[in-house]
Amino acid sequence: MKRILLVLLALAGLALAQKPKVVVATGGVGGVYFYYGTTLAEIWNKAGVAEAQAIQTAASIDNLLLLENRTGGGTYYCATVLPDSAYLAYTGQHDRFKDKPAKNVRILFAMYPNFLHIVTREGTGIRVVQDLKGKRVSTGAPGSGTEVEALLVLQAAGLSPKDFAKQERLGAQESANALSEGNIDAFFWSGGLPTGAITELAASLARKGQRIHLVPLDPKSTVVQTFQKRFPGLAGPGLIPKAIYGTRADTPTLTFWNLFVCPQSLPEEAAYALTKATFENLATLRQAVAAARDTSLENAVRFVGGTIPYHEGALRYFREAGALK
Repeated sequence: MKRILLVLLALAGLALAQKPKVVVATGGVGGVYFYYGTTLAEIWNKAGVAEAQAIQTAASIDNLLLLENRTGGGTYYCATVLPDSAYLAYTGQHDRFKDKPAKNVRILFAMYPNFLHIVTREGTGIRVVQDLKGKRVSTGAPGSGTEVEALLVLQAAGLSPKDFAKQERLGAQESANALSEGNIDAFFWSGGLPTGAITELAASLARKGQRIHLVPLDPKSTVVQTFQKRFPGLAGPGLIPKAIYGTRADTPTLTFWNLFVCPQSLPEEAAYALTKATFENLATLRQAVAAARDTSLENAVRFVGGTIPYHEGALRYFREAGALK
């Protein structure tokens, strides 16, 4: 009897030892990444699939560096990341990953989308991306996800900031103010719907008898087709309804889905368990984080077959759940 008890205790200890230690790298306190990652850690701890903790970080690039450089010794760094940052890090096109691309990154699931806005006002003559040539344009704050996405779209359109009459590198609020005051003609912004600064801009223009206009990125357009060929798996189609900002029509655009990633070295069983616990507790996640309304089985697998591979453990769960054949 004593021997049986010792065996059972040993097995229990082995099971406990096999529970992975997962550090969830998020973003700044107050941002969606922080709350999303913190809630995931709570879900996983409660489900007993990991010893998880969320940490505050400077977001995507720092998160990817942690995943690549700090994973080890039984501790795995997973992270919330912007898709463009993950893409550039994985392919070695980002300065901080030029010597060592982030090839250990694996997607667990796509979380929720950022919508690319190309904002102008009616009367500027800007109807398509190519019309930005010779205009005063803000491409987003330096080093931001908006700037990365703007430059990739411009590249697909055969343009660069050198083609502008003037380039500014402003955040959403500063860009909106500059457009309202007539100091720029258009600006790029990547964010959720609605973005407050753009809502305020639309109201400000309306008071002046003007109207906001969003430049469309139609899936059938040459720009989008070229973008998808050059950067496969980075973005998907999206639509900004006219009611959001009071535009004359719905605006097709690109959506850049925020990703949840883990290292390839995370054991397959652990990745399976983390993914399963997440999607079996979507109600908890959505209650805590509004953006998680777009976290679903259907959306989770939207980039399977893209440039960055999914983790095999996650794929196994999605097949079992019927999200993949």
